[in-house]
Amino acid sequence: MNTIDPVYLTTEIRAIEQAALALSDPPDLMEKAGRAAAETATKQFDMTSTRKVLVLAGPGNNGGDAFVAARHLKNWGHTVTVVFCADPDSLPQDARKARQAWLDNQGEIQSDFPPCQHWDLIIDGLFGIGLQPERPLTGQYLDWIDRINAISCPVLALDMPSGLTSDDGNVCGQAVTATVTVTFIGLKPGLLTQYGPQYCGECTVCDLDLDATAIVPPHIWAINRKLAQLLLPSPRPANSHKGHFGSVGILGGNNGMIGAALLAGRAALYLGAGRVYLGMLAQSAPAADTLHPELMLRSPAELFELNTINCLVIGPGMDINETTYTWMQHALNSSLPLVLDADALNHIAFHSELARQLKLRITPAVLTPHPAEAARLLDIDVSAVQRNRIEAATKIAEHLNCFVLLKGAGSICALPGGKCFINTSGNPGLSSAGTGDVLAGMIGAFIAQGLKPDDAMLLAVYLHGAAADELLKRNHGPVGMTASEIAVNARLLLNSWIYK
Repeated sequence: MNTIDPVYLTTEIRAIEQAALALSDPPDLMEKAGRAAAETATKQFDMTSTRKVLVLAGPGNNGGDAFVAARHLKNWGHTVTVVFCADPDSLPQDARKARQAWLDNQGEIQSDFPPCQHWDLIIDGLFGIGLQPERPLTGQYLDWIDRINAISCPVLALDMPSGLTSDDGNVCGQAVTATVTVTFIGLKPGLLTQYGPQYCGECTVCDLDLDATAIVPPHIWAINRKLAQLLLPSPRPANSHKGHFGSVGILGGNNGMIGAALLAGRAALYLGAGRVYLGMLAQSAPAADTLHPELMLRSPAELFELNTINCLVIGPGMDINETTYTWMQHALNSSLPLVLDADALNHIAFHSELARQLKLRITPAVLTPHPAEAARLLDIDVSAVQRNRIEAATKIAEHLNCFVLLKGAGSICALPGGKCFINTSGNPGLSSAGTGDVLAGMIGAFIAQGLKPDDAMLLAVYLHGAAADELLKRNHGPVGMTASEIAVNARLLLNSWIYK
């Protein structure tokens, strides 16, 4: 796992810092962080000539990093204004030293936000990783954040955009909207999930010359192109046939929801499954998909009689009734890998006997809840799920002994045993009908082709988001993006990655 990007909780970052400081020759982490911030500002923004930089320093170590960054930028010829309003005597020791070094360097400190004027760059060093959502920001700091966001100027946030929580990406009343966030030692979950992608802008990591994974072995990682590349199917041999690439069975498509099953089936087809069978629940189901006659439409009974299926996707457009309950029992009693989506998840939430069946299965299952479905599975409010998405996904994975993909901004993939992954691809264009059905079909296709269910989940969620990101560029925005487009674009991307 040390070849991919680790993500650290606040307690783990603190442990890494303490272990580093316990060395006989401890590194000056604040000096390194501040210099790294100044260097990032120089690289990321046009700092080739003298620039006017506003630095806001907070009451903790994040403020100390800001003082160090200010000192370096001043020494490099920029006009730097520092704002700091806390009691200097209450600063942590290293931050106190950093403040004094700024003053010794003929730096000045203002106690309030300067009057309206032009800035080339604002550096946000108010708060780092210590904020908690139950204690929202108020008063002067809240006002400063509002004023930062009102200025048309690039913003560099240190470690975390102030107001954004490090572990879960929630907002403490208000948060700085950063252009770039330079984060120290390692990535934090709050940068990647919930509101993190909205506030952090481009994210860059400065490890401060620490081998963090050697100090605290990670249990959370980022899903990015680097990881996706490790999970790709192999190029196909010249001497191959459809049987080599598996068969996916999809159960769904009840009355009024036929399109959901068709979307899942088409996605499985585009992503390389050798054969795709649709067990259609609707009484008036079509005999064939006229757009893709390659899909083989069956009744649910016929679907379960097939002995060639390698993976079952249950739920797209399924509905909840006695008949679908019976088919859920059949699915859970099978020895096939399962992908459970939509109403399949609601069946599990509403029927404890189905949940017990699922937990006792030997063959793996992948669950793909959105926050409301996750809330039903946990019997809690949606807001509780969103307050700590990693915890929610982990609890479902442990309770049901399944792989869990909690959808949303920065989708969380949780494995039984506590390992988690946070997706880094995707955009608001995915907030449209049918995208979840496409994702379920993609996961099924990868499982049918021989990927382990957890690897199939990780690759599919990243590819799904990456396809949406390509469409975002092509369409100049997320408005009107459709699930069908995402499936087609995912095929194009997958081929380009495998046959690059």
